[in-house]
Amino acid sequence: MNAYIFPGQGAQFVGMGLDLYEKYPLAQELFEIANEILGFSITDIMFEGTPEALKETKVTQPAIFLHSVILSKVIGETFTPDMVAGHSLGEFSALVANGTLNFEDGLGLVSKRAMAMQKACELQPSTMAAVLGLEDGIVERICEETEGIVVAANYNCPGQLVISGEVEAIGKACEKLKEAGARRALVLPVGGAFHSPLMEPAREELASAIENTAFAKPNCPIYQNVTTTAVTHSYEIKKNLMAQLTAPVKWTQSIQNMANDGATMFTEVGPGNVLQGLVRKIVPSVETTAVLLP
Repeated sequence: MNAYIFPGQGAQFVGMGLDLYEKYPLAQELFEIANEILGFSITDIMFEGTPEALKETKVTQPAIFLHSVILSKVIGETFTPDMVAGHSLGEFSALVANGTLNFEDGLGLVSKRAMAMQKACELQPSTMAAVLGLEDGIVERICEETEGIVVAANYNCPGQLVISGEVEAIGKACEKLKEAGARRALVLPVGGAFHSPLMEPAREELASAIENTAFAKPNCPIYQNVTTTAVTHSYEIKKNLMAQLTAPVKWTQSIQNMANDGATMFTEVGPGNVLQGLVRKIVPSVETTAVLLP
């Protein structure tokens, strides 16, 4: 069975999508629609902007979404998912790819999500840190015992967990995690504490936008970050998507469930190849690949 997976923030690079724009009329049309919806020329920043401009949340999130979704559309009939999943932001790309959201609504929600997250980041100094070489249970326990807001945010693969929270609490937790034997506990250069309670203002804002968006019946199951299991009812998909911003990204568990349900080939759709590396660490027996353009 074919599983298609979609990356999140961090996979961006200058020049992304230019090959699609130049080669495929459909891609050009969708990129131009995106410029109109967003109200600025995201193609200029994606194709020839600076890494700094591309790193702005309001640009990064739509850019990765556009690259992923347009890539899935230009491969046409060869895009045959039996199941899909997306890492954080990538969940929106996956929902367009499996027919739950249309392109315009998906992009609109991603843009609102980026703006809401940016605002939440400005309310309180917060950050995230990557923890390598410790069992999930130990990381969770240390987060619980640390004063202030700090939680497990991204379960990326066994031995790689990202924590999220207040700057001071993250600093304290990193010290304790190193003492507990973590190979590394490294603060990440991110704008805020994604997938933590500090994203609550953004979650509320995005939830009302999701509520007012039409969700269709998907053409294949999505394994969502919040539940990690196959979801096919649009009502459930909506509910899980609303919870996503303050809940952890359970990527390890989602990939394990996809493999248990029969996925043997995982195809990464979008910029970069980070997810392929994570999948190989989670389920070494499966095959991974990137999208091959016609």
